Amino acid sequence: MPDLEYELAAKAAGKVVVVGIDEAGRGPLAGPVSAAAVILPEGYTHPLLDDSKKLSEKKRELIYNDILSDDRIQWAHSYADVEEIDEINILKATHAAMARAAAQLKADNPYCLIDGLNVPNFPFESQGIVKGDGKSLSVAAASIIAKVKRDHLMIAYGEEFPEYGFERHKGYGTKAHLEALRKHGVTKIHRQSFAPVAQLV
Repeated sequence: MPDLEYELAAKAAGKVVVVGIDEAGRGPLAGPVSAAAVILPEGYTHPLLDDSKKLSEKKRELIYNDILSDDRIQWAHSYADVEEIDEINILKATHAAMARAAAQLKADNPYCLIDGLNVPNFPFESQGIVKGDGKSLSVAAASIIAKVKRDHLMIAYGEEFPEYGFERHKGYGTKAHLEALRKHGVTKIHRQSFAPVAQLV
């Protein structure tokens, strides 16, 4: 289970404000990539909080509501839309969304713990933590917000484009999604720079 070890180590090294950052939705063929940044209060605990990928949808929703209703937690969220992904590539778009989320926080000189590898040229001092959403509580909290907000959006797209089943697969390249793509064509929310979509454009 994630804990506050990385946050405490950063504070011991003189970092006053420590931010956890994560993303959701790098792999799908449709929809934006979602990024969140979270500052947890000192000594924060939550009995269920873990890497969003390890949790059921029901538990993610429960933790999401707990985080958003807790006045002690500061958080921010940003999307990189399909146009940005297609223009600058998915990795750069993900990093841009992460930077925008961090910039929205009311924090001077934040020290950012980012899930994954170190991010070059990030606008704030930062540290990459591979599988950080399973190690750092603030990164885990960011993973929950990024995932649930994106899921909510994809469910809404499922209503707008009912023949694609976005509410079920959330834009990932499932068999059903690929069949819908071949049958109905490409929508405005499909990533045209991704190979299965590009072949149909």
